[in-house]
Amino acid sequence: MSGADRDDARRDDARRDDPREDGVRKEGGYREDRRGRPRVADERRDERGRQRGAARAQGRVQRSAQAPSQRARGADPARAVAFDVLRAVDEGDSYANLVLPPLLRERGIRGRDAGFATELAYGTLRLRGRYDAVVEQAAGRDVGKIDPPVLDLLRLGTHQLLGMRVPAHAAVSQTVGLARERVGTGASQFVNAVLRAVARDELATWLERVGDAADPSGEDPVVRLAATQSHPQWVVRALREALVGDGRAAADVEALLDADNAAPLVALVARPGLVDPVDLLAAAGDEARPGAVSPVAVVPGGGDPAAFEAVRTGRAGVQDEGSQLVALALAAAPLEGPDERWLDLCAGPGGKAALLAALAAQRGARLVANEVQPHRARLVEQALRAVPADAVEDVRTGDGRTVGDDEPAAYDRVMVDAPCTGLGALRRRPESRWRRTPADLVGLAALQRELLGSALRAVRPGGVVAYVTCSPHLAETRLVVGDAIKVAAKAGLAVEQVDARTVARGVAAGPLDLVGDRVDLQLWPHVHGTDAMHLTLLRRLG
Repeated sequence: MSGADRDDARRDDARRDDPREDGVRKEGGYREDRRGRPRVADERRDERGRQRGAARAQGRVQRSAQAPSQRARGADPARAVAFDVLRAVDEGDSYANLVLPPLLRERGIRGRDAGFATELAYGTLRLRGRYDAVVEQAAGRDVGKIDPPVLDLLRLGTHQLLGMRVPAHAAVSQTVGLARERVGTGASQFVNAVLRAVARDELATWLERVGDAADPSGEDPVVRLAATQSHPQWVVRALREALVGDGRAAADVEALLDADNAAPLVALVARPGLVDPVDLLAAAGDEARPGAVSPVAVVPGGGDPAAFEAVRTGRAGVQDEGSQLVALALAAAPLEGPDERWLDLCAGPGGKAALLAALAAQRGARLVANEVQPHRARLVEQALRAVPADAVEDVRTGDGRTVGDDEPAAYDRVMVDAPCTGLGALRRRPESRWRRTPADLVGLAALQRELLGSALRAVRPGGVVAYVTCSPHLAETRLVVGDAIKVAAKAGLAVEQVDARTVARGVAAGPLDLVGDRVDLQLWPHVHGTDAMHLTLLRRLG
């Protein structure tokens, strides 16, 4: 390039970066209005006054604002995996926790790169609502008018800019490189322009804009929180009602939503009699610590849990501390009479069943694990592989709603881990908040009542039933329990509630922060660091 050409290029760059030029900025072939929103230039001449061809005038030919040496040439493997996860969730209705691990293994992504891909995929899915609102403002168009693959790229880039400690130049360059490879050069220039607009302001500024756009009058905190904290409005309202129902302040919902948006810590369970928690703690690394809620929990300092020998052999497992605590509580609940035969009515995928079976083995009891889905029943068998054979009576496939009629009064302890909306595990299942609707509650609540009714018929007089949901929604917890008790009474079955809080306190690793005077147990991510598990203990009297 001659000296004159270099001078011309420098002048072009100066004009492109000058916000005063024609009241707009030009970046990547797109023009931006004074608010920094990209729009395609439609002038027939370029910045130097040259006549533009038809393709150039129609915006089909764009130039990047980055120098060629600064452009990412291909897709970064970790970002490519995160993008593929988002596409699978959107196109195939897949679950991120089922799609991501095999992709990481297939592509040989390990260590820090695997951690980066995981946070990028999960964080983007959790905060999708917030980022869509940001993208709408930065792009000046409704996200529904953006092609889904391009929108997923914009979400990934926005999460890097506003939700991760990724330098802005790397977030933009690498995402544009991925866009160039996956959706083409033209769309990559749009991605470049929008992400550069996002990068101009900090998260706090964007949150204020998003909140003001959703709630201009400032009079509806639920609408504002739903937009800024990336939850559907109906979920925010339901969680606030559940907090109040548990004796907590309605204002706590903001802290709860924050906790939902944070990546949860991995917890391991040391299955009693199979591995000692002290030994598991030692094997989990120098940064590992004991669980704060469950006495058999270990929180590793990092690494792949599947790499631990105890996890590979089934003597330990990956399980939220709240899930561990409710299983321990069922095993510790006082009952009258023999304690020989236990039932997990909805056993898949097997975490609670494995913990219960390990406890049963120590007492000479036997567990029957029932699961309606054959593939989930196979997961239960896998989870039980290290448990002594004489502690597992059967792993079977069947409809839990009929067990109470098929085997009346046949069990001493029954676990009903009922299918639910999963609103208590939104941090762990990031796509769930966007898939669930209020209409789901109708069918799920009916199923939950039937399962709990079956369990009350299957347990013998003097025996105990644990009703568990990974949802704090009142329609899935107290209302279901109240209805099931009424139906049981009409059928001649007397039922009383056992103080689940007292039982849980007796087995917990430390003090439990509980308020109010209720006898059911509700755990919370922002208070206990667990999923929002609900537990009601019921004793059949006759």
